[in-house]
Amino acid sequence: MLHLVMGGRVADPQSLEFVDLSAIDLVGVFNSYAEAEDAWRASAQRTVDDAEMKYVVIHLHRLLEPDRLAKFG
Repeated sequence: MLHLVMGGRVADPQSLEFVDLSAIDLVGVFNSYAEAEDAWRASAQRTVDDAEMKYVVIHLHRLLEPDRLAKFG
């Protein structure tokens, strides 16, 4: 299962509205959630003092195979 870790500056720290899509930090694509979470933690920790920087884990497998979720719950 693929997971994407990315981040960037957001307009509001409680949203996912990224201010400058050309400046998105694409951390990487990972085979497991555990690997993605480790990468997310490292990236988020680097920018912990900047409230407008946000990193997220995106479950690519859910986007690529949405029907699979319906079958398995």
